Amino acid sequence: MSTLVSSLKESAESLTAIRRPWRDFLDITALDIPFSFSDATTRIALNLTHFLFNYTIILLLILLLSLIYHPFSLLTFLVIFLAWLFLYLARDRQERLVIFGFIIDDRLVIAALFGLTVAGLVLTGVWVNVLVAVAIGSSLVILHAALRSTDDLVMDDLESPYGHVLAGGDEELDSPGGDYSGI
Repeated sequence: MSTLVSSLKESAESLTAIRRPWRDFLDITALDIPFSFSDATTRIALNLTHFLFNYTIILLLILLLSLIYHPFSLLTFLVIFLAWLFLYLARDRQERLVIFGFIIDDRLVIAALFGLTVAGLVLTGVWVNVLVAVAIGSSLVILHAALRSTDDLVMDDLESPYGHVLAGGDEELDSPGGDYSGI
């Protein structure tokens, strides 16, 4: 029981470590139209990495609001969400999942959780509500990520999706020939 409590505490600490202040997320002065499509895609990649926890909360809130009139479905998805949280999202990637002495691969965990989610959608009959909610939430997330300027973000190089390029640690990336050799 104490290992479960310590595991929950570590999971909560790791989730709060990636949380960004809502003040930074909702800063209206940081919104502007990107100059080009390339600028928009770069903003989306950087903002999705930087504000991942905030975007996840927004998507889950929209999903919750879409299921508010379906209490059984809401309860079902709460159980499924807790399964995702404890079996995949909040689990340390270095530790393997062990059930009855068998080591379970992450791909099998994802496949089982995905199957459970699809079964929950089909059996509760709210798959259209969830699909529309995810489409609306994803559209809002992409729109915010494209419009939010990345100039004021303070990020570690390893947190950035372009971290290995920005760090300059690879010798192959420093040369104009890249990883290719001359003939």
